[in-house]
Amino acid sequence: MAQELVMPKLGNTVETVVIIEWRKNVGDSVDVGEAICEVETDKATVEVEAETAGTLLARLYETDDEVPVLVPFALVGDAGEDVSDLAGNKTSTPKSQEAPSSSATPAAPAAPEPASPAPAAPAAGGAAPGISPRARNLAAASGLNGLPAAGTGPGGRIIERDVQAALEGRTPLTPAARAVGGSAPHVGSGIGGRVTAADMAAAPAASAASAARRASFPADFPGPCETVPVKGIRQIIAQRMHASLQDTAQLTLNASANAASLLSWRSTYKESPEEFGLNKVSMNDLVMFAAARLLKRHPELNATLTGGEIKRYGHVHMGFAVDTPKGLMVPVVRFADTLSLSQLSEETRRLAAACRDGKAGPDDLSGGTFTITNLGAFGIENFTPVLNAPEVGILGVGTIVNAPIETPDGIGIEKRVGLSLTIDHQAVDGAPGARFLKDLSALLANLEWAAAL
Repeated sequence: MAQELVMPKLGNTVETVVIIEWRKNVGDSVDVGEAICEVETDKATVEVEAETAGTLLARLYETDDEVPVLVPFALVGDAGEDVSDLAGNKTSTPKSQEAPSSSATPAAPAAPEPASPAPAAPAAGGAAPGISPRARNLAAASGLNGLPAAGTGPGGRIIERDVQAALEGRTPLTPAARAVGGSAPHVGSGIGGRVTAADMAAAPAASAASAARRASFPADFPGPCETVPVKGIRQIIAQRMHASLQDTAQLTLNASANAASLLSWRSTYKESPEEFGLNKVSMNDLVMFAAARLLKRHPELNATLTGGEIKRYGHVHMGFAVDTPKGLMVPVVRFADTLSLSQLSEETRRLAAACRDGKAGPDDLSGGTFTITNLGAFGIENFTPVLNAPEVGILGVGTIVNAPIETPDGIGIEKRVGLSLTIDHQAVDGAPGARFLKDLSALLANLEWAAAL
């Protein structure tokens, strides 16, 4: 009898994956544990292994298709078996919605959900498509006036990305505007751009004018044009960056540090004997090493904010941004505060290579408590890092520049490195963030202090 192969949940935040390559064709034999396809999540490229042996009878999705997790994506059974009825149904109920077995581990009680926004219109056939808890919470928190009629999840279920699409570029509605109903403009005339009742009344005319402008866009800008679909990692990055800015109160503090110590240490390691394994220590490794030691003294920054709770961690799990051909990825160095400089450097190189080769697993890309992103190699002096939620702090490192300073003999020149700290003001006040940045500047200027912490 034919068995369904279910797309596994490849991480706590993964709702969908994109099939980038099938390793098996219909009619091929499949063994348990054998890779049947390769998929892309928001974080990595992962091989999906078969859990049932037999012959591949049907592929329910093809290359470049987006597949919800915990739903069937292929059928395996006896050669020649008729699976036409099963193959026509791609929208089976996810395993997470089935009744748990008696041996299943009890789940933690769910947190109270905020009041739901206006319900979606019924799907074809009169049955409501349903909405995931995360999508409902996001819609309620964002003031979305009415949900999409149907979503892109299994059976038309509305999932988080459907709400994100409906909210893209839109500001929250005031209670009066929400009561008016109808189509809301992207930006309102209220405080902070909130949509008011008056804006709702004027929305139809504004929408018509906006549509006319969009219709003329290609004619206004003739010439070659490349269309790049926003999907896979790029789509998830876009959604998460939008959600990060929407759900957090981000404040960025800028400072700089004397870079003489950084340059001296880096030069010394570069010239060290190869057998010590120190000649590959980078400037970013030195900054991460100092920050990991310092965060132990600033627990407000080594924290996450989820569900109305701030969690401060006893160890530092340091995320760092890696530029890959498929987009930005943030692997995590576990227990960074306990590693020596050479160990930290070796781990960052391993993780960065795994990300660029598409071999980083979900465990490599989750569980961070603080993140560092470095654009110094591109000549950027200061920038505004976007929080890697639910973390409450992210440090941006800029390039080293010549800066004028006052000396007893007049004006001199000093090498300085730019530092940009973004915090979630919901969890961290400006003063603790400023103290951390001040201490980090001092530590980077005197790296021998970091070695003693």
